Amino acid sequence: MGSVRTIPDLCRRLISFAFRRCRASDDLCRVSVALAGSPVVRISVSDTGAASCLEEFQDLRVTDEVIFAEKWDGTLSVRTTGASDEEVNYYNLNLKEGSSNGWLTRLHSIAKNGMRFSGTEVCLSVSEKFEVLPGEIKQFVEKMLILNIPNIAFELVVQHENVYKSCYGDAFLPSKSMPSPFSASNVERLKYGFEDYILKRCNNLSNDLGLSLNAMEHLRTGMGTICSSKFSGRQNLGLTVDAVIIISEFSDETSPCSRECGRQTEVLYFKDFSPSPISKSSLNALKSIDWKSYGLTLGNIMDQGGGASLEWENLPPHAHVDVIFHCYQAEYPFPPSKQKVLSERSLLKKAAKLALDDMKEKHSGILLSDRALKIQSHAPDLARTLAGLILSSNDMEFQGECLSLLGLQTGVGAEVVEECVMDKINAVIELNDRKPERCKEAVPFLFEDDILQGMDFEDECEEGEDSYDSLDM
Repeated sequence: MGSVRTIPDLCRRLISFAFRRCRASDDLCRVSVALAGSPVVRISVSDTGAASCLEEFQDLRVTDEVIFAEKWDGTLSVRTTGASDEEVNYYNLNLKEGSSNGWLTRLHSIAKNGMRFSGTEVCLSVSEKFEVLPGEIKQFVEKMLILNIPNIAFELVVQHENVYKSCYGDAFLPSKSMPSPFSASNVERLKYGFEDYILKRCNNLSNDLGLSLNAMEHLRTGMGTICSSKFSGRQNLGLTVDAVIIISEFSDETSPCSRECGRQTEVLYFKDFSPSPISKSSLNALKSIDWKSYGLTLGNIMDQGGGASLEWENLPPHAHVDVIFHCYQAEYPFPPSKQKVLSERSLLKKAAKLALDDMKEKHSGILLSDRALKIQSHAPDLARTLAGLILSSNDMEFQGECLSLLGLQTGVGAEVVEECVMDKINAVIELNDRKPERCKEAVPFLFEDDILQGMDFEDECEEGEDSYDSLDM
């Protein structure tokens, strides 16, 4: 996991560990962070999840930087117990100790006297600017809650022991907008959590106000998930990548969300249920996506020291693109020989394209390719010509049949006929623009008839570079 360089970084690691222990529990859990004291701040990160195995702290090592050393002596106080344990175990961990044997000191345990509970508390005392920590912890937790883990609630309690001895707290709950959160898949929970995160950020909503339904109507969401087991034939094994892409467009310049719009997209990246720096291979995967086939022109990808930002060249005014990826390992990983079947880079690219395709399927007129937009530009002239041919015909039987196929009554005006024809043309263009590099469906007819619907047509499938039979990226 690498060395710890700052106090906020250490807090983020400890909170991630707490969430991980709660995920391992089958019960409803709570993660709490308490900050108290001044100028020496006592930080407590506790949870009611499974007991700590202590090995999770082995990769935590602090650097010898003077500034960091002045703020903290490197000691963590840990108490933990499992539901079936008869004692609460106490430990001191010295993260500055280089020896693998000297970093852990076991203290006297305390009997639980028949009580049944589980949980872990990690404490440390630091000399840190008090005002900075609550804000950074809150931002991190808001990102953690995007994962929408249904059995975890979070609370942050801050007690400032100044003259006024002020105390306040924040409670964070999973998104209430998601139906059946316990039965939902990880990618479905990610979708609702990401929508919740975006709307709260745009509208500056507090955690207890809920979501703005009017704002929700402006979100166009697509989700995709892919697992390496799909390519090996083995179920529930291997690396999984979930992707959610959201395009929001607010025409009202006075909307708070409109101020969030812009040509740049921050890419949120999670690794094993925790915010993580994005890998270089994942950045390369984003570069290799054919964005133009979805009507997007990627100008630049900026590596921001572990994060990434995408810059678009052709976004409409007041539009914004949000992207999130979550890469995680299944419970039982592949043997080493199987892990090389498909890389994280390949899976991330496929998951992103599945999310884009999903958005095109759900939302008409979204993410049309440059080619489709060019063809669509001729639709008004073609619709006007066809409507003129129909209405100018002296054969009333022919005219009636044409109007009937369009779903219109005789006697309607030219504008109504023209608009109906254009809608059908655009629908055909949009349908044939979906998944341009994968299987092509038979081109639908502009005028459908029962006789034609009863005929059998064979679909031809052309294998492209993204066929699931190919592992080349």
